[in-house]
Amino acid sequence: MAKTPPPPSEPTATRKVALPPPGLRKPGGPPAGRQKPSKTGLETIKVESRALRGRLAEDLAADTDAFDEAGKQLLKFHGVYQQDDRDRRADGRHYMFMVRSRIPGGTLTAEQYLAHDTIADAYANGTLRITTRQGIQFHGILKGDLKPAIRAINDALVTTLAACGDVVRNVMCCPLHTADPVRREVQAVTVRLAEAVLPRTRAYHEIWLNGEKVYSNEPEPEPDPLYGPAYLPRKFKIGVAPPGDNCVDLYTQDVGLLAVAEEGRLLGFNVLVGGGLGMTHKRPETFPRLADALAFVPTDEVIPVVRAIIEVQRDHGDRTNRRHARMKYLIHDWGLDRFRKAVEQRLGASLAPPRQTPPLALDLHLGWQDQGDGRWTFGLSVENGRIKDEGSLRLKSGLRHLVETLRPGVHLTPNHDVLLTDIDEADRPTVETILEAYGIPHPDALSHARRLSMACPAMPTCGLAIAESERVMPSVIDALEAELDALGLADEEITVRMTGCPNGCARPYVADIGFVGRSLNRYTLFLGGRADGTRLNEPFEDLVPLEDLVPTIRPLLVYYRDERAPGESFGDFCHRVGMDALRRARTLATSQADHAR
Repeated sequence: MAKTPPPPSEPTATRKVALPPPGLRKPGGPPAGRQKPSKTGLETIKVESRALRGRLAEDLAADTDAFDEAGKQLLKFHGVYQQDDRDRRADGRHYMFMVRSRIPGGTLTAEQYLAHDTIADAYANGTLRITTRQGIQFHGILKGDLKPAIRAINDALVTTLAACGDVVRNVMCCPLHTADPVRREVQAVTVRLAEAVLPRTRAYHEIWLNGEKVYSNEPEPEPDPLYGPAYLPRKFKIGVAPPGDNCVDLYTQDVGLLAVAEEGRLLGFNVLVGGGLGMTHKRPETFPRLADALAFVPTDEVIPVVRAIIEVQRDHGDRTNRRHARMKYLIHDWGLDRFRKAVEQRLGASLAPPRQTPPLALDLHLGWQDQGDGRWTFGLSVENGRIKDEGSLRLKSGLRHLVETLRPGVHLTPNHDVLLTDIDEADRPTVETILEAYGIPHPDALSHARRLSMACPAMPTCGLAIAESERVMPSVIDALEAELDALGLADEEITVRMTGCPNGCARPYVADIGFVGRSLNRYTLFLGGRADGTRLNEPFEDLVPLEDLVPTIRPLLVYYRDERAPGESFGDFCHRVGMDALRRARTLATSQADHAR
């Protein structure tokens, strides 16, 4: 599909905050990581876990359907979340588990994808959920099936270790498969970096694999040389991108690596630090933040620099307040200069300033794309990342048939779609035939709004969800499509993202339109982000009922249609005119509608 227009200028390295954070310390104040007399209970659990062992092995063998609180927290480091079916809470807790694969850059072989498909049927609820961090989640696994499910994942040479928890999680990278040597090297750097930040504990193999070495290099001596006995204060996210391509939303990562190339040769990366989207409603000291440009780093120095950044966060991040524990708050409190000096001190060398790079754009990489090596990639849109068979749309069965027949590479995208790679020219008709047979729409048949939409899983599995997301997003897009068609705006590329809580897993705070769960069936509506990921949106209206989301937006779309500048996106328009003007437009439209009645 066509790329979004580039930003008018290169993203600045200044702090960008959607909600003002009154009361925070000014840059240069006391470090956020200065320890108070006591740490959180989770910090104690981590330190006393014996490198993530705890009592997991004993509790796993016990005749129970759940783990205690300490076990529940330690499971996350092993890629497992303990959950319960919230639709059935009226008759008690029905525990089950979500297991997440860690897939650097989202790249799988055909055999690895088929293994995931088989595991979903054997141990989970029969569906696969592509995450917005290019992993795969299994939902509905029972406690007795945890060990065989994780063993089966590792048998496919994939791991769940560090897919969750207070460590570096799955390292993201643009998954587009081409012959371009810069893209190929960027993807290779991603794999090396993911290996370099993997926790070096034997606990994972002891508990889930009977001590057998199945994945990764031989673990190093404990405590972990990078993470130490307490691991990190909070989760840590890294994204890597080739020049000009921001499908990974670099500025929302703790560390973003933007490739710098010249004449087809990778020179290194601009290192961005301090992004993160989680916040808490009614707590203005928490806020989404976009990353700052820290430095340019040659390719062979990337891993040492990233490790030094992780070490600074490890030693100075806030371990007394988990709401203030992400690295974005450390950089906000310290200021970028102080943070840079701390990293340089670890390295024993100065960092070079960032270099100029091309403007960023969002490309979903859908449809047919020439790889440049005589073969093709086909990008398939997966609504909200859920691979399942439902009614006439048999996506799971159709994908399995495609992968079994053609044995392509399977690459998962940051917008939870699938790219099938290395397809011969002669096999293109086979792909089209199989898609039609299983009722799978070609991406070109979908609206821009649907292709660009994202939603987190939320109800009924996520314990943090306070509103619906994945289950209601299709109907929201149905209503939005109808309005866009009626207003003559169907060709506009408007990003719409929804989450069931303010933690931002579907990255709603950089979208043109963000719906963020506020309470049961009510949302905070955010407007004015950029699809290229370089600007946060702003809160427009709070506590909007689910059924009123699209009606609330409609008058704003009318305003946009009538008053936009040539080539102006909806998010840019909202940002230019401001929230007050948008509210006046909505009030006027409401008044006119009331008068007409």
